[in-house]
Amino acid sequence: MSSFEELSHRHDDEARMAEPDSVPRGAPILELRGLQKKYGLVEALKPADVTFLSGEIHAIVGENGAGKSTLIKLLTGVIRRTAGEVLWCGRPVQLATPTEAISRGINAVHQEVVLCPHLSVAANMFLGDEMSRNGLMRQGAMERAAQAVLDDLGFHIPARISLGRLTIGQQQLVATARAAMRGIRFLIFDEPTAYLTRQESAELFRLIRRLREQGVTIVYISHRMEEVFELADRVSVLRDGAHVGTRLIGETSEAELVALMINRSIEQIYHKEKVPLGDVILETRGLSGPGFEDVSLSVRAGEIVGLYGLIGAGRSEFALGLYGRQPLSGGEIYWDGSKVTIGSERAAMDLGIALAPESRRDQGLCLNLPIGLNINLPVFRRLSSGIVIRRSEEAANADRQIRDLRIKTPSRRVLASAMSGGNQQKIVIGKWLSHGARLFVFDEPTVGVDVGTKAEIYRLFGQLLKNGAGIILISSYLPEVYELSDRLHVFRDGRLVASHPFRGASHEDVLTEAIGI
Repeated sequence: MSSFEELSHRHDDEARMAEPDSVPRGAPILELRGLQKKYGLVEALKPADVTFLSGEIHAIVGENGAGKSTLIKLLTGVIRRTAGEVLWCGRPVQLATPTEAISRGINAVHQEVVLCPHLSVAANMFLGDEMSRNGLMRQGAMERAAQAVLDDLGFHIPARISLGRLTIGQQQLVATARAAMRGIRFLIFDEPTAYLTRQESAELFRLIRRLREQGVTIVYISHRMEEVFELADRVSVLRDGAHVGTRLIGETSEAELVALMINRSIEQIYHKEKVPLGDVILETRGLSGPGFEDVSLSVRAGEIVGLYGLIGAGRSEFALGLYGRQPLSGGEIYWDGSKVTIGSERAAMDLGIALAPESRRDQGLCLNLPIGLNINLPVFRRLSSGIVIRRSEEAANADRQIRDLRIKTPSRRVLASAMSGGNQQKIVIGKWLSHGARLFVFDEPTVGVDVGTKAEIYRLFGQLLKNGAGIILISSYLPEVYELSDRLHVFRDGRLVASHPFRGASHEDVLTEAIGI
């Protein structure tokens, strides 16, 4: 028996002591009957009837605000239901606290990792369940056990290293390993691949399939339809807080699911505005810096220039160097035909370059500040008289962006941390619209957002292009850059290795160039 299975079985025994019921594979393990959650007069989740089967992968899809997060919190005991009934193994249960949910084997792996970055990987995996002897923590034993579990799962991560030294994707895998070794019967994944590389995603998918074979029920929440069709046995759709249908994956299509989610055809999602191209705004010649070298490209007014490649291929590094966030080691930058030096972020902003970074939470937003302050951050000098901010103009500018971008919030005073991923991305975009930039660099702009919000972001791209701006679009999602870019550049190992006009190469050709096979 593997180390992972030994630890998992140990926790399974503990869970069975608290919950003796079991069900055969394929039978209902968790049933929701009229499950409802209200906040005052607002229905976050309308009465829903959903059944989850033992040993299945059950995907849940829906737009931001459709009720997915509310459902996760109800199932994991974070919040209490307003009405309805929950049956676990055929018997009514409360799921009133996280402890009760965990004792029954219900766990969740969230998109935003909620672990302790200052502790080691091993300490995080055993957090709340530490090994000890005579009152002393057995650090060495935990590190060995954690390493054995990580190796057994196929996650190439050292157990002794501090969690904070890992990438966001690696931290996500640690959170998954922690949940898996706690003894699970029902495991929820919330956008698990948002920050994973292709290799890490493949490792996670292998684990998910392995857990299913062991009889674990997997709830898989994702905006990436290709993952839903690759993994799921069944899929349920939420819209505006209501459950609007469940389908066998082999009896539905992406077009049907999109229509159920947003009442819109899939052709409308990747709508590309036809905008006449203008003069060259930016040109780089042999630009080099940390993680990239000898990159030459140009961006014209009204043009989307796509950068595609595997994570670590040099796309984001190029953007950070161009924006002055990392020092350049060679090459030249031309702005409106004149050679310029961009030695800092302020220099880039003054030219008219805006960066919406890959990690909006860490680099694009001040989460502890209200939405309005975030939107106005780049333009407070314009909204001030000396050191005094003109409050009426500040409020008007923020409210205009909230309205134009359709940010779903009752007030500009709501903290950015309280917003969904899609709305947070809109806030990042909104602050640069206020700034009036001419070149927008969007790094993974639709990670963790639903198809409806994607369509809105792409609509905003069209507005920017019509206003004479240029866009650099960086994305790991090939259909996105393929369908939207007027010119697509492929990066590999820090270099620009291929360039194509709109639809000038097949998906297979572009992927082959990115991988290098």
